[in-house]
Amino acid sequence: MTDVATTVEQPQAIEAFTFGEPEAVLDRREIFDLFECNLIDGRWYEMPVSVDGLARMLRAGVHHASAIDFKAKVLASTFKPHAMLDGVTMLKVAKEYLVFGNAYLEQPRNRLGEGMKFKHSLAKYTRRHKDLQRFGFMPRWNEVHEFRAGSICHIMEPDVDQEIYGVPQYLASLQSSLLNESATLFRRRYYTNGSHAGFILYLTDPQPNQGDVDGIRAALKSSKGIGNFRNLFFHSPNGQKDGIKLIPIGEATAKDEFLNIKNVSRDDQLAAHRVPPELIGVVPTSGVAFGNVVNAARVFARNEIQPLQTHLASTINAFAGEEICRFETYRLPGVDEPQSQPLK
Repeated sequence: MTDVATTVEQPQAIEAFTFGEPEAVLDRREIFDLFECNLIDGRWYEMPVSVDGLARMLRAGVHHASAIDFKAKVLASTFKPHAMLDGVTMLKVAKEYLVFGNAYLEQPRNRLGEGMKFKHSLAKYTRRHKDLQRFGFMPRWNEVHEFRAGSICHIMEPDVDQEIYGVPQYLASLQSSLLNESATLFRRRYYTNGSHAGFILYLTDPQPNQGDVDGIRAALKSSKGIGNFRNLFFHSPNGQKDGIKLIPIGEATAKDEFLNIKNVSRDDQLAAHRVPPELIGVVPTSGVAFGNVVNAARVFARNEIQPLQTHLASTINAFAGEEICRFETYRLPGVDEPQSQPLK
């Protein structure tokens, strides 16, 4: 009797692995606690936040830029021009204050020592001296124009970590602005690439021969580039049920995730700027209503525009020693009456 060797197949072992290394959750947020103003050349304080980065961030997020531009133009439109301060200068001051948390006005003097019309100094290049009394204009680290002592009015957004410079209040939303930009850039590259895997055509029908398969392959390849997104006709006489299947690869999921990222990051930016979405052209999604736009504008004017008006006017007037900065009450022409009305 012959022994027959029996081979027993061992089951495939289960493999488990991890993606990436552990990463701390708090180390990104706590970097904001390290903001400090360093001295340049031992004389001038640098901003605690990169002014170049803040300027570039203005163009990174659509809703971030729109909210700042909207508030700056509202402030400029309600400003009452004065012989010492015009509306164009106020628009520059308002926009830079909202972007950098700092704005600067210079009051030059004539030969008799009398104060002249206020001029705007770019906040991106204006720096404060270590004595906290003088200011300088520094387009480069080794080029400084020092202003006359007592000629610069510094308007700043108060910071809780230092009192040398102001810091914009929207810093908490910068990550959302960057995420919004990254999602848009990824989507652009996704469409520009054109060779991403949109679906799998799974063919198990025994009827088509190799020539038919080659024809299908050629038809799919020709759909790339100009004239793409075309329909494809396939006919298999006596073919089996489910002999050909179209399996999408996450396209619907990717679309949903893109919209979720855009919407959530947009809401974060608007929340940081406290601007109602209906006031800057955000289109409501289906089943969502924004409500009365007039009431939204009135609440926005009282809770956001009026405090900004008060802060700008009080700082400039205290420096000038007279009332040169005044604002009108924000009203909607044809809707609001000249006298104040209670909210409905």
